[in-house]
Amino acid sequence: QVQLVESGGGLVQAGGSLRLSCAASGRIGYYAMGWFRQAPGKEREFVAYISWNGDITYYADSVKGRFTISRDNPKSTVYLQMNSLKLEDTAVYYCARQFRTGAVTTTSLYDYWGQGTQVTVSS
Repeated sequence: QVQLVESGGGLVQAGGSLRLSCAASGRIGYYAMGWFRQAPGKEREFVAYISWNGDITYYADSVKGRFTISRDNPKSTVYLQMNSLKLEDTAVYYCARQFRTGAVTTTSLYDYWGQGTQVTVSS
C-alpha cells in the first residue's frame, strides 16, 4: 500500500518560510496530490492541490500568493513551500493522494494520508 510521510514542519517566526515534504512509498506519479491542514479545535481544511503532472495547481484563498505546491514524481515527493507565514497558519499539515476526480478541496476524494507534520508560527 501507499504510505505518505510528511516532514519539514517546525517552529518559525511570523513572516518566515518553511518547506514541507511528503515522501511516498508507493506510486503517486499518476495521481493528483493535495495538502491539508488542521488547527486545534478546527476542521481539516484544504490548502493546496497539484495535478499528476504538475500542470494544474489550486490553492485556498488563505494561502494563495504565499504557498507553492510542487512535485517530483521520480522522487515520489510532493512539496509545499510556505512563505510569509502568519500566526493563523499554525496547524498540523497533511499530504494526501487523490484517487477520484471532483472538487479538489473535498477530503473524501483522497485515499491515502500521511500522519502530518506540525507547523507552529510564532510572533
